Amino acid sequence: MKKEITVQIQIYIEKNITKPITLQKLSKALNYSPYYISRVFKEITGQNIFDYIRKIRLTHAAKILRDQDVKVLDVAIDFMFDSHEGFTRAFSKTFDITPKSYQLSPQPIQYFTPYLIEIEKKEEIKMEAKPIFVQIIERPKRKAIIKRAKTATEYFTYCEEVGCDVWGMLTSVKEALNEPMGIWLPKSLIKPNTSLYVQGVEVPENYQGIVPEGFDIIDLPACELVIFQGEPYDDQDFRSQIGFVMESIEKYNPAVYGFSYDPNGYRFQYEPQGYRGYIEGRVIHR
Repeated sequence: MKKEITVQIQIYIEKNITKPITLQKLSKALNYSPYYISRVFKEITGQNIFDYIRKIRLTHAAKILRDQDVKVLDVAIDFMFDSHEGFTRAFSKTFDITPKSYQLSPQPIQYFTPYLIEIEKKEEIKMEAKPIFVQIIERPKRKAIIKRAKTATEYFTYCEEVGCDVWGMLTSVKEALNEPMGIWLPKSLIKPNTSLYVQGVEVPENYQGIVPEGFDIIDLPACELVIFQGEPYDDQDFRSQIGFVMESIEKYNPAVYGFSYDPNGYRFQYEPQGYRGYIEGRVIHR
């Protein structure tokens, strides 16, 4: 029940991020006392509700400053800051750069990423046969900014080693060619005593921007990719739903369609989001 309440709070905050949010409003919307809401949220997330709201607002504001030609004051007001000075102090403290400097010269910074809370269900989830959509695309030469772990082989062991906030840094890269991804590297790209699984984002071949401290930049050759995409699912069931699609991908026989997986290529997954289904890609050759 506490996890369900926390998810409801997260949803309410996201829907009302540009409006005044108070404990009283949350209490009325969720039908729980302000004290109980505050205590439960802190217990599940480890964060004070209003610290969480401030981080969400500052991250939204940073994305707008990065991508749009707007006045800093207008962004401050849109995200419920009382003044330009207050917004600048909060932004600078969080990202170690002033909002104006960031707008003029965007660099990778640590965006705040609220993580999905998995809600345990007592009833068994029956997995019915579902279609998986497959397409082949081409990618040009490019680079990828990555964060390595030591021994991680998949997402959860990676988070245990490195933490789950790498995504926030990758999301902030203005020159990104697409969204961040989890990557299973080929042997040729694995450094000694580092992990098979990393997180990263692709950038143009001629990228000259900043590589954040602790990250590496690698070259990716032009290639063809086979992209697998499962059907949309309920975010609360993400582990079982993703597991089902991943198992189905492993059973897929590419030779039937005239290609094979490139042993020198990589495999990747985008952030699981229920509204679009699980997406995974692999490098192929014909």
